Amino acid sequence: MSPAVKYTLARLVLFLAFFAALWFVPNLSLLLKLMIAILASAAASWFLLRNLRDDVTAQVESAVDRRKAEKDRLRAALAGETEPTEDVPVDVEEVHKTQA
Repeated sequence: MSPAVKYTLARLVLFLAFFAALWFVPNLSLLLKLMIAILASAAASWFLLRNLRDDVTAQVESAVDRRKAEKDRLRAALAGETEPTEDVPVDVEEVHKTQA
């Protein structure tokens, strides 16, 4: 399971736990209970879910690094800075020869 899914599920569980605790408090409207549960679960997740949040951050950083490397590789290939591989024909005539 990806770190983002784990973090999201943990946040949802925290919210539901706070909301369930507030459910039995009398004289509070449902909207107020929801708002308090949201704020309390957000504050609690900041401290309790730090490791999961760090895992999500690492996952996002690695995805960004991979995309930057791929972008740099494609730009270099388009600029002609890299040698084409042997199995990829460069000329249109070579393409027609290999297809015939």
